[in-house]
Amino acid sequence: MPIAPSLNAAALPIREGLAAELKRAWARLAAPGTWWDAAERLAIAAALRGAQSCALCARRKQALSPYALGGAHDHAGVLPEAVVEVVHRLATDAARIKRSWVEAMCATGITEAQYVEIVGVVALVTALDTFDRALGLDLRPLPAPRPGEPTRRRPAGAARDLAWVSTVAPQALGHDDPNPYAVHGEKNIHRALSLVPQEVFNFFDLDVELYLKDSEIRDFDTEYRALTHAQIELLAGRVSALNGCYY
Repeated sequence: MPIAPSLNAAALPIREGLAAELKRAWARLAAPGTWWDAAERLAIAAALRGAQSCALCARRKQALSPYALGGAHDHAGVLPEAVVEVVHRLATDAARIKRSWVEAMCATGITEAQYVEIVGVVALVTALDTFDRALGLDLRPLPAPRPGEPTRRRPAGAARDLAWVSTVAPQALGHDDPNPYAVHGEKNIHRALSLVPQEVFNFFDLDVELYLKDSEIRDFDTEYRALTHAQIELLAGRVSALNGCYY
């Protein structure tokens, strides 16, 4: 529910770099991805928004184990049930996801690269919608899908040596692969989406505007935001605890 529906995003004092990146993030969401076309990406976004009112998800959230409850999700019927399961679990109960569940989802016909792109879309839309909710704004209508086909390019150097899905080490990037590490850094958190390099750009281009660039995080002599480093980390730590983030 919006806190103050009368607010106008255009009238709010959002700094220029963040406003520009928010606009670009919405445009990227509506563009063809690497493994999902634009209409499918937007359907994933719609399913994410619908997860909060899904009766099955509510019951699972209260259950001792979400794996003990079967049933069908509430959704519009646009996406396959397995894709909806992935989106809803990521949206409502990500802290209790297990490797066996990820492997089971991939066994339904969702490739691990498609799974990673779903994670990227869910992360991006969660950030965008949370930003609007924090300002007391209505959620923005999802944009119209742009034409075009997914690129369907898997990095040749991808290997399952770090996480439950394949990732690409910085030294394993091919000459034709996009290199997100040169822009955002080489921490494991940057590798998490690296099986689909464009999703690293999609998420972290926005993340550094909402938070800080990798080079700025430990520069304690300079405050880059209206909030200090200490204030930012206090908020980040509290939100991580509430969301069950174990990174």
